[in-house]
Amino acid sequence: MNDTIVLRAGRVSLRSSRRALLAYGLLLPVLVGCVLAALSMGSRPLSPAEVFGALAPGAHGPDRLVVVEWRAPRALAAALFGACLGLSGALFQSLTRNPLGSPDVIGLTTGSYTGVVCAIMLGGSGYAAMAGGALAGGLGTALLVYLLALRQGMRGFRLIIVGIAVSAMLTSVNTWFSVKADLDLALRAAVWGAGTLNGVGWAQVGFAAVAASLLALALPVLERRTRQLELGDDTASMLGVPVERTKALLVVVGVGFTSVVTAVTGPIAFVALAAPQIARRLTGRGGVVDLTGAALVGAVLLSLADLVAQHSFAHTSLPVGAVTVCLGGGYLVWLLLRESGRS
Repeated sequence: MNDTIVLRAGRVSLRSSRRALLAYGLLLPVLVGCVLAALSMGSRPLSPAEVFGALAPGAHGPDRLVVVEWRAPRALAAALFGACLGLSGALFQSLTRNPLGSPDVIGLTTGSYTGVVCAIMLGGSGYAAMAGGALAGGLGTALLVYLLALRQGMRGFRLIIVGIAVSAMLTSVNTWFSVKADLDLALRAAVWGAGTLNGVGWAQVGFAAVAASLLALALPVLERRTRQLELGDDTASMLGVPVERTKALLVVVGVGFTSVVTAVTGPIAFVALAAPQIARRLTGRGGVVDLTGAALVGAVLLSLADLVAQHSFAHTSLPVGAVTVCLGGGYLVWLLLRESGRS
């Protein structure tokens, strides 16, 4: 029995398995439920009917202020940023052909953090300055890791180990900046570096959505080419894939998605690491890259983590980065042990 479903709209056709479509169909209601819970829960609890009433056109009053102005930007940011991190992790894991090859493990998230710290120290305060710093830091770190890992071929654990070393070095640089900088700037960088969605407004969500949409334009081409790259560089080259240009584009787009998130929230770890692997197990696609699944799983993971961060304590809200570190640390140790055993 053929498990593949083909959807056609004119000259465009999409192929997917029944299991993948079922997984997508289950993830979407979970994501909607997380967003609805984020809009309902808080110091002013609201029922689903009150939430929908506040979202209705022409609605006024305190419920609309709470839902639309205070809670909705954060809820949508959690879903959007989780999807960006999931996509970034899927691209880098496909590029490195290793489940540990996510931007937070190989140092790109730390590099983006370093770029934003430099932007803050130079007086940059707007989203454009911080996004530019995050992108420059991430791309610079990617280039450094690539050059250091290039000796004897960029394969296997070598890239991962080099990335971990570069990440440790950049963490020391970030700490040095915090110690030497003006106290107000150092505190601002430290609070931002915890990875939090506190204070996210419509302006940040709008800028991030535009940037992510522009990056997403490259995804259809990249998804097709990454499937061919996973057959091996020689085979992909024989199939007409420009291997080096495709890898460079993978790095730029992957760092771009990470930078979109880092510029607003600070570094959020382990979502990019876990989302692609969870998506592959849910959809049953094995070693095949699944960008749609990774985006959905990433959105669900970060939305759930933010709910835990907001409501785990009665009178305070944790940074969501602290929650993802706690949840993802054990997963990283398990992956390291598994990959080390294989090597």
